[in-house]
Amino acid sequence: KVNPEYKFEDGLFSGFDTEKKKYDTASWAYQLNAENKPVIAASLDEPDTVFSIIKKHYSRYTMEVAENISGIPAAKIKEIADTLINNKPGSFLYALGMTQHTTAVQGIRCYAVIQLLLGNIGKAGGSIQALRGEPNVQGSTDMANLIGQLPGYISNPSNAQKTLRDYAVKYGSANHRPMVALLKAWFGENATEANDYGYEWIPKTDPNNMPNFVKMYAKMGEQFKMVFSVGSNSLISIPDCSMVGPAYDKLEMFVDVDIFETETAQFWRRPGADPKKIQTEVIFLPAAFVYEKAGTMTNSSRLIQWKEEALKPLNDCKPDLDIIDEIFKDLQKLYAGSTDPKDAPILKARWNYGHPASALKVLHELNGYNETNGQLLSVLGDYLNAPLGTVSTGCWIYAGVTGKGNLAARRGQKDKTGLALNRDFAYSWPANIRVLYNRASCDEKGQPLDPEHALIWWDAAKGEWTGNDGPDVPDKKKGPDTPEGKMAFRMNPEGVGRLFAATYTSGVPVTAPADGKPAIPTRPAGMLVDGPLPEFYEPTESPTKNILHPKVDKSPMAPVISTKIGSAEEYPYVLTTYGVTEHFCAGGITRNIPYLNEIMPEPFAEISKNLGSKLGIKDGDTVEVSSARGKVTVHALVTDRLQTYKVNGKDTETIGMPWSWGFASLSPGPSTNHLTMASLDPGAGTPEYKVCLVNVRR
Repeated sequence: KVNPEYKFEDGLFSGFDTEKKKYDTASWAYQLNAENKPVIAASLDEPDTVFSIIKKHYSRYTMEVAENISGIPAAKIKEIADTLINNKPGSFLYALGMTQHTTAVQGIRCYAVIQLLLGNIGKAGGSIQALRGEPNVQGSTDMANLIGQLPGYISNPSNAQKTLRDYAVKYGSANHRPMVALLKAWFGENATEANDYGYEWIPKTDPNNMPNFVKMYAKMGEQFKMVFSVGSNSLISIPDCSMVGPAYDKLEMFVDVDIFETETAQFWRRPGADPKKIQTEVIFLPAAFVYEKAGTMTNSSRLIQWKEEALKPLNDCKPDLDIIDEIFKDLQKLYAGSTDPKDAPILKARWNYGHPASALKVLHELNGYNETNGQLLSVLGDYLNAPLGTVSTGCWIYAGVTGKGNLAARRGQKDKTGLALNRDFAYSWPANIRVLYNRASCDEKGQPLDPEHALIWWDAAKGEWTGNDGPDVPDKKKGPDTPEGKMAFRMNPEGVGRLFAATYTSGVPVTAPADGKPAIPTRPAGMLVDGPLPEFYEPTESPTKNILHPKVDKSPMAPVISTKIGSAEEYPYVLTTYGVTEHFCAGGITRNIPYLNEIMPEPFAEISKNLGSKLGIKDGDTVEVSSARGKVTVHALVTDRLQTYKVNGKDTETIGMPWSWGFASLSPGPSTNHLTMASLDPGAGTPEYKVCLVNVRR
């Protein structure tokens, strides 16, 4: 049951501070019993239960209301719902069409809520799959390429947690243990219990000024004097991209690591810039292509796949591992002998990947070591069961990947299960489990709900969980009648699926510790900053008002970086951006491949036949597309793909444009992101590339 003070009114959840534009989440908490555990209601429909709250919250979303909001006919929405209900289990596959909105995280959470209600999580054939669009996006997030977490999805410490114990009290033992193992991996013998395992050496965030990639451009030349960019053509890829070049102009140094000299690598040559007035020192480091380096790639199924170097890099091109390795070794030489505390993280780092650096040695570090005997961890359990501070792992979820040989290099083709689990092909984290939360595929007695497609089960004779997949349970020896054996969602503090993202921390003792120090709990819940339930909000620029709550029609927490915001009167059409088959992302590679340029030589503006007829625009006509932030000139593409939608009783037109072009390469063209808006999802910081307002004319 949820705190009775929880409310949702006029587009706002309880606890919203209109001045700070943030939520106090106290009212989103569960009601707790005497053991500090959530109160369990006698029936689903009791007041304040998660189920009754959800039922009330979404009662407003009738088929007709959904049609009015989206323009999709109510009959089609019902057909989709019936298809999901009558064809279980099913899987949701999503990509940038969902992620590039100011409501991205909550939109994706809708999938989780639906799948939990349908009972599709943890079963063979039931899942939520992110279509990454690039081979190693999952691997990059595992390694914390995003700024919100540390490798293995460990919570990032803030400056409010001065000590490692402060961190443990805030984020629980579930984060404390992997944090210590990570610090041991980074600093080795220099990380000891006496010095908090080097906790003071890692940077801390400011909770009142959380970092964001787009916001960073406003700080260049002030907070940032130098930028080191690897494989990022940000002059093309950032929304409202006219802000990017002037930001780089303010830097003292810009280092670009890439395969080709992209627009970003030569930002001083952009149209309208005067190179004589730009004092930034620019260094270009040529990089190796994906086939020219060894390492791993991890896909959306968490499958870690090892690849070898297929051919040597050309001329002076180097793998990014070699570039980083050589720079860091030189940095350690430059700082040698320094007693300045700020230099300690560089001097104390354990950097032992060989020369040239070995990608396999990096993978060994991610797998982890027993720091007592120097042996690689064999399985995930070696990490989980070791005394604190005696093991290291650079990414705890990868523990076991190389403990018994390089399991990521396996290519076993046999699958005896008939479920396409292929557990002898490469290695999936954690513990080579192929279907996460597979305990949810069993009933209360631990037996498969679908025996024909059984993933795991409790074997009473052996006294352990077993099956076709690795059991995703806290302890294989704890049966279904134990608290551990009942946990279908062990990574959640409640141990069950979270339909309502409540404020809750497990393992909080009923009485305070005898030593008077704050207790270290087990696991805090992952919170969403913009609400415990998904809610619909219009984009920052929209042709219509929000019919559910007109007073709060847009996300109240979405950061808006762009200073120029257009109106529907001046810009009556919706722009959405997308990629094309022939070009990848910002085009830094593909626009330098002649045959791809022959197939798709330039960007275009795709419009419906209805809009073409209305404006007198024919296929191939030159048109100007403009927004409050900029304008571009391209050729029109009049198609049946785009349709006129009836949104809130009004005909609404969408213009589609690919965004992969810029002023450089073998195939230059105007950049669509001169039009888009730097408005961000409040949780993930993803820009709202998919929606802004534009006008179009011949």
